[in-house]
Amino acid sequence: MRLGRRDPSQEFDPTQPLVATGNLRRRHFVSRAFQCLAVAAAVGAVAVLVIVVTAVVSHGASAINWDFITKGAPEGVGPDLVGTAIIVGIATLIAMPVGVLIALFLTEYAGRRSTRPVQLLLDVMNGMPSIIIAVFAYILIVEATKKESGLAGAFALSIIMVPLIARGTQEVLNLVPRPQREAADALGVARWRSVLTIILPAARAGIVTSTLLSVARAAGETAPLLLLSSLFKDETFQFNPLEPLPNVPVRIFQLSEEANPEGFTKAWGLSLILIVIILALGLGSRALLNRSKRKMS
Repeated sequence: MRLGRRDPSQEFDPTQPLVATGNLRRRHFVSRAFQCLAVAAAVGAVAVLVIVVTAVVSHGASAINWDFITKGAPEGVGPDLVGTAIIVGIATLIAMPVGVLIALFLTEYAGRRSTRPVQLLLDVMNGMPSIIIAVFAYILIVEATKKESGLAGAFALSIIMVPLIARGTQEVLNLVPRPQREAADALGVARWRSVLTIILPAARAGIVTSTLLSVARAAGETAPLLLLSSLFKDETFQFNPLEPLPNVPVRIFQLSEEANPEGFTKAWGLSLILIVIILALGLGSRALLNRSKRKMS
């Protein structure tokens, strides 16, 4: 008996062995071809990442030393690192509660008709170009106050972080076992109390993971900070978010625009520091996510 079309005049004989036809061989060939394409795409993506990281390390490693990390301009980039930490920290304080509340609404309170529009809105926000968010924050804050500030930059970054935190937290909340919710309802526990004492503690590691991923995304955003916090003085450390704060993305842009070759070397060094920070956040978030999945399963 052959695989594929069979002559209607022939009777089916279950004792006959199955023989591959040209149709089956074609399917195997197409499957193998798509498998090879997928592997090639993955290898290409990893190769590009390796090339970029290798280039940054080879050009920027010579610029990194203790004075480069701790001192201000023109020798170091210490104020830029501190300013970025303040801006991203304020953005996280704004975005994390909002994102978690949105995720709780989608998983615990909203029906199907309400869930789909909110998820669509989050996907649109996640794909929105950061320059549009920067212009919105500029009109809303900078034009109203007549000056740039680190707070304006943090507000723009928080808009970028909210959909990442919300969707990541939603996925983690869906992993919380349904019997835990049912047991709380059977005991007559109020919904808000079960959310605070059962659901959120169970998903705590996943919430931290999604927050760290959003921090890694926001730390490298350049367009919002170019419009909202670029008129700064980075000779000394700045801590007031109501004033323009030095930051890493804008400093890299400024160094790369200098005619001095040393500026390029410092830009490479600062880029290497930023990559190391993002890599550490990414690895830490993955470790927490794996731990959370093992705990829930």
